[in-house]
Amino acid sequence: MTTRVIIVDDQAMVRAGFAALLSAQSDIDVVGDAPDGVQGVELSRRTHPDVVLMDVRMPEMDGLEAARRLLDPPIGVTHRPKVLMLTTFDIDDYVYEALRAGASGFLLKDAPPADLISAVRVVAAGEALLAPSVTRRLIADFARRRPAPRKDRAALRLNGLTPRETEVLELIARGLSNQEIADALILAEQTVKTHIGRVLAKLELRDRAQAVIYAYESGLVAPGER
Repeated sequence: MTTRVIIVDDQAMVRAGFAALLSAQSDIDVVGDAPDGVQGVELSRRTHPDVVLMDVRMPEMDGLEAARRLLDPPIGVTHRPKVLMLTTFDIDDYVYEALRAGASGFLLKDAPPADLISAVRVVAAGEALLAPSVTRRLIADFARRRPAPRKDRAALRLNGLTPRETEVLELIARGLSNQEIADALILAEQTVKTHIGRVLAKLELRDRAQAVIYAYESGLVAPGER
């Protein structure tokens, strides 16, 4: 199955370079590009891509607002692409806000070409593009700077999570991969994937990135905990 992609970035060379790289892949089809958020949203509405590569900082409308419009569309618009934010900064407040809005992750613009290709495939498959080590560092740093009120674990379970699902959510937020969670809980990796799917469904979260943010903001995991 071919993944349809659009590229939204105010630098023409970035758009052209990313398009050439991705179009060379047999399973990726670049169906358009746009120089700002306004045109990016319009293009997405017309072409219905699976993945939008979205620059964070652009004229007319920045990537954050464009991501919000794509991921929380008005009544009558049913298409919601996966959004992968592009940034030149390792830690960027806009990225966190984009994750809260429902973006599936972020990628540094100077990442190796193989990482870009992999990122598109990962996001298209419904996973969040936040490697476990990056997850722990970025989200914990954000939580330290903007602490949220803590809630007890019972509050999470009121949302329908079982004790095991709560454990899985906690380990996701601590930066463990699926295999590491499986090892820690003595479960099969497929069972872990099932638990993660149920956590996302019960908490009405799009992906792993939002699950991490939820765990920190709910107080299930506190910055600095291991």
